[in-house]
Amino acid sequence: MPNLQEIESALPVAPLKIAALPSARDFGLKVNNYLVKFRKSLHNDRLKQDPAFRGYSEDNYLVDLETPRFGSGEGKAFLRESIRGKDLFLLVDVCNHSITYNMNGFTNHMSPDDHYQDLKRAVMACNGKARRINVIMPFLYESRQHKREGRESLDCAYALRELRDMGISNFITFDAHDPRVQNAIPLNGFDNFTTPYEFIKVLLNIENDLIIDKEHLIVISPDEGALDRAVYCASVLGVDTGMFYKRRDYSTIVNGRNPIVAHEFLGDRIDGRDVIVMDDIISSGQSMLDTARQLKAMNAGRVYLCCTFGLFTDGLKAFDEAYALGYFDRVVTTNLTYLPPELYTKPYFFEADMSKFVASLINFMNHDASLTNVLATTERIHGILEDYSNRISPETE
Repeated sequence: MPNLQEIESALPVAPLKIAALPSARDFGLKVNNYLVKFRKSLHNDRLKQDPAFRGYSEDNYLVDLETPRFGSGEGKAFLRESIRGKDLFLLVDVCNHSITYNMNGFTNHMSPDDHYQDLKRAVMACNGKARRINVIMPFLYESRQHKREGRESLDCAYALRELRDMGISNFITFDAHDPRVQNAIPLNGFDNFTTPYEFIKVLLNIENDLIIDKEHLIVISPDEGALDRAVYCASVLGVDTGMFYKRRDYSTIVNGRNPIVAHEFLGDRIDGRDVIVMDDIISSGQSMLDTARQLKAMNAGRVYLCCTFGLFTDGLKAFDEAYALGYFDRVVTTNLTYLPPELYTKPYFFEADMSKFVASLINFMNHDASLTNVLATTERIHGILEDYSNRISPETE
């Protein structure tokens, strides 16, 4: 973890606690394990003697939190231990559809609305006793309903204001669909983190023959909304970038959206180059797969699909078929949201584990230390690129 000296020289805001809701329990356990490891590795006698650091190094930071349901489907949240005076971090995954509950004899899968309600219940269970409440919601609730066009709701902005009014101090999310939604709570902490470093690290670990230069690699955005991510990644890697423009049929609406008629490519030549396609969400996967198909038709080399949130709302059949046809070579997504167990059996899938990064964020925020060192992804990417280029090939060993 970067700059441990800065943490050692700063007092924590309060004793640390993590409340992982059922939707993020597995991820929260990984984060907890890293935090335990981080703090036990600090060899500073002052931490053991100073009363301000009481309870600093523990074997577990997870709070015993439960969110049961009545037979009618109504719910509640309760804590089995005190969080008075604690710096509490709430972890929630609003896209975890694997969590179920019984209602009137039926089994229901929890929706994002259900998870959001449970988050509010957890905040209410604190009853104003925590020193500070921070919410880590990797997939921003209703982030795809972030602006108003005509007579429609502004769900994401209202949810942020609602949490603010409940007393949330800091809100942490990843790859917000439109980070400008933070303007709804301009005086509150809102941090939006991106994941290009983790994608590049995974690709360099799984491929031994990537050539990172303008002649052999290009970064592509599947639509105009993801262009900023592609431009940043291409700039750090020192390669070219391109974009597909989604031409839509605005006369009809299918599943709440205007259907895509075609993808038009804007950019330099693709012929023979390896391609990294970067986006924030794989929902049904239609856009990603259509982009990959067109790239292969343009004689692209290997095609890597990198996405922060792999939702796969229509299942994996389309991806299996596209992989069999050679439209793409790898899919890399983070574990910030629930991933179906079936996905881990696919030969094309690789996970970008974000638990260590989130643990670092919590550790720095608990000290009110600058997050600049955690966010210095450009330097970190340059570091792993240098290590990659210095690897000794089998021929030279």
